[in-house]
Amino acid sequence: MTDTAPSTSETARRAAQSLELLHAFIYFAPEAEERFAALGLDRGRMAYYAGRAAPMGAVSAGVVAATFYNFNPESVARSIPRAWSIAAPQDIVEARLQAADEALRRMLGDETATSAEVAATAELAAEAAAACDPAGKPLHAGHADLPWPQEPHLKLWHAATLLREFRGDAHIAALQDAELSGLQALVLHSASGQGFKQSAARSLREWSQQQWAAAEGELRERDLLDAEGEITAAGTKLREDVESRTDAMSAAPWQVLGDRVEQLIDSGRGLVRALAKAGAAPRDLFGRD
Repeated sequence: MTDTAPSTSETARRAAQSLELLHAFIYFAPEAEERFAALGLDRGRMAYYAGRAAPMGAVSAGVVAATFYNFNPESVARSIPRAWSIAAPQDIVEARLQAADEALRRMLGDETATSAEVAATAELAAEAAAACDPAGKPLHAGHADLPWPQEPHLKLWHAATLLREFRGDAHIAALQDAELSGLQALVLHSASGQGFKQSAARSLREWSQQQWAAAEGELRERDLLDAEGEITAAGTKLREDVESRTDAMSAAPWQVLGDRVEQLIDSGRGLVRALAKAGAAPRDLFGRD
C-alpha cells in the first residue's frame, strides 16, 4: 500500500496558507486606517510600519527594515521613529486590535464571529501558536509578548498573526541562506506570478525603478531571471528550495496538533473564503502586470 499521508513540510505550507488571510486582512481593512489616523499616524506607509512593528516597542528604523526585510529602508526611515513621537506603541497595538474586531465583525458578521466554529478554530490555532519557539524570531517574539485577547474571533486573529510572523521570520533566514536580499526576493517572487504584480510590489515596498532594475540585473547574473525578466528554471528551483526550507523551520506548531491540524486547515479555509468574498484583500494586486 502506498503511503499518501502529507509530509510534515507539505502540512506546514497548507496550514500556513489556510490561515494567511485571517492575519493579513488587517493590512487592507479601512477600520485599521481609520483607527491609526485617529491616533495621528499618516495614512499608508507610516500606519503599516507602525502598526506591524509596534509590538516590538519603539524600535529604530533599522530594526523595522531588518525584520520586514523586503521594504526599502529609506521608506521605513521616513516613518520610523517619527511614528513613536506621534503615538505610543501600546496605543497603536490597542488600535490595531480594535480595528481587527470591527473588521472581522463586518466581514464575517456577528453570528459567525461569535460562533462555536470560530471558537474551536481559535483554540486549535492558539495551541499551535503556543508551540512556536521565539528564539531567533524577533518579529514573532514581539507579538508573542502581547496579552491574548479573550474574544474567540480576536484570539483566532492573534494566533494567526503569531503563526504568520513565526513563519515569516523563518522565511527571512531561508532567504539569507539562499543569498537573496529582500529586494531580490521580492523581484523573484513577482517574476513567478505567484505574489504581487511587479508594479504593485515596487509601489507598496517603495523601491525605485532604478533599484528594481539593478536587482533584476543581479538575478540575471545568477541565471535566476532571463533577459526578458522572466523567472528561469533555476530561479523557480531556488524559490521552491527556500519555501521548503521555510516549511521545515516552521513545522513545529502544526506538529503538536497531530491529526487535528486537518480540522484547523478545513475550518481556516472556510473562514478565509468568507473573508475573501467580503473583499478582505484587493485581488488586483496579485499575479502579473
